[in-house]
Amino acid sequence: MRKYVDLPLHGGKAPYWLVKRMKGLAAEIFKIMINDFGTEESLKRIADPYWFQALSCVLGFDWHSSGTTTVVCGVLNDVFSSEIGIQGAGGKGKGRKTLKEIETKSDSFGLSENKMKTLKYASRMTAKVDSSCIQDFYSIYHHTIYFDEKGRWCVVQQGMNPKRGYARRYQWYCTSNFVDNPENKVSGIKEKDVLNLVDKDSEKVRKTNLDLVKTDINKIKSEIERLSVPKNQETLDIWTGEKRERYNSMPLYILPKKVNWNALKKAYEYDPKSFEELLSLEGIGGATLRGLTLVSDLIYGEEPSWKDPVKYSFAYGGKDGVPFPVNREAMDKSINFLHDIVGNIENKEKKKALKRLKDFSVRKT
Repeated sequence: MRKYVDLPLHGGKAPYWLVKRMKGLAAEIFKIMINDFGTEESLKRIADPYWFQALSCVLGFDWHSSGTTTVVCGVLNDVFSSEIGIQGAGGKGKGRKTLKEIETKSDSFGLSENKMKTLKYASRMTAKVDSSCIQDFYSIYHHTIYFDEKGRWCVVQQGMNPKRGYARRYQWYCTSNFVDNPENKVSGIKEKDVLNLVDKDSEKVRKTNLDLVKTDINKIKSEIERLSVPKNQETLDIWTGEKRERYNSMPLYILPKKVNWNALKKAYEYDPKSFEELLSLEGIGGATLRGLTLVSDLIYGEEPSWKDPVKYSFAYGGKDGVPFPVNREAMDKSINFLHDIVGNIENKEKKKALKRLKDFSVRKT
């Protein structure tokens, strides 16, 4: 029997008394961590799926819940400050307010204008990639970026799929590569028919999409409109052979519901020099990229990747390997690292935290 322990969606709020204790313990953990290992290593740990999951357990939150991400990130946002060496911006439903928060908290570190812009760009692009380039039917509703006084950063964000009743977490660490097979870490249940425009197998599609934007917008529009008509209409009879067969085999939900023609017109006028630059433009979202990709595929023969980038799970999968089995060695390293940190804490919560970590380790066996 296949077992999943992958962030099921749970409503409600964490009780005040629990959050208060979580903040106290988190403050102690990160004071020791930052003092012993520095802010760079601390940011890397936050971006690690196994370590983040183990941290939530140590802090006392139910690890079997989508709230793992939102509550723990909220706790860290309250605990972090310029004095401790790391700042956090964003959160559940913050949206564009995150960028303003980055500005304010960058000032507390005295970061340069360029470093602040880099942080804002990283925040925008990580959100865009995981919502528009990886079309996995999970809508991003939580986004948090953490950064230190040198401008190093990590991102933790989460998407939900209400129909499936699950969430998936996306984690990034300080990269300048956002669209060419980036090292973002996705945790969740593997899905089918996930359009993955940042996969290495989508490289030619990214180039063709960029070329399409530089052509006559009306030509793109006519091609996408032709894709959107019912499959039994004669309009499609001009497509024969392989193109017709591939179109007929496509599920209806693969077709874009709405394309932002105004954004495409502005993109044409702007003349982006790379796919990343195209993606960064306002209004270029998932539906528009999907429309361009289908034209690239059916008209120009450049097929995109449909591989779900999920690489992390928190339970052993079935014989088909979906979800990916737990990397026991990596999980043990995360648990042992936290065990050593908590071992240095001198308060009444120490024994409880160590017991929770031990129980969490046993569940993974």
